[in-house]
Amino acid sequence: MNHPMITNAEEFVRLRSSSNPNEYRRAAHEPAPETVWHDIITQYPEMWSWVAHNKTMPIAILERLSSASDPHVRTMVAMKRKLPEPLQIRLAHDPDSGVRNQLACNVKVTRIVLQILAADSELFIREKAQHRLATEPYP
Repeated sequence: MNHPMITNAEEFVRLRSSSNPNEYRRAAHEPAPETVWHDIITQYPEMWSWVAHNKTMPIAILERLSSASDPHVRTMVAMKRKLPEPLQIRLAHDPDSGVRNQLACNVKVTRIVLQILAADSELFIREKAQHRLATEPYP
């Protein structure tokens, strides 16, 4: 049985919690209506990092998750390649160094954001950002 879309919060939780690899993969790869993502965030806070892990996540949901109190959730958001620059900038100022480091490793991070991270309070983040600025082509 092949579902083209996750249709409700309970289905996502069931798929994500399944021991069946095909169902588990569906939770990571299938889209859902934005209202379903909002329902999951509201009803299942323990699923936030898995919501961020989904490959089809709308930017509006990533913005909401970028304010989560759990740094693991914010780190998952920082990994997303499709983050718009304003959201990258917000995460570049995150209080958690793990979030900022993940952003410095994000292949789609912008030059402006790397410049912010090149002045980070943590040496390992500064070095990563400075290295990328020096060795990767940016317009």
